[in-house]
Amino acid sequence: MNPTGIRKTLIVEKAAWVRKMIQGIRRLPLDSYEDFLADSRNAAAAESYLRRGLEGLMDMGRHILAKGFGCGSFRTTLSSIFHRMLSNI
Repeated sequence: MNPTGIRKTLIVEKAAWVRKMIQGIRRLPLDSYEDFLADSRNAAAAESYLRRGLEGLMDMGRHILAKGFGCGSFRTTLSSIFHRMLSNI
């Protein structure tokens, strides 16, 4: 796979989405564990914000690797990066 160019608009949109998810997490009652657990919906909301934010980051990474570096398999590339990182611990 050959690099074809990173789409700036896609990166900007995904970065804005990630920021929006972080803002959602910050709006949760995080002052204390008890405050957080007072409403059972907080855990579900936190999980959702975190998952969607991470998905946005993964989408950005996949796009950058595919379009900027011509890497076809994001999971294989990510797996090898994590393997190298963990090997040095």
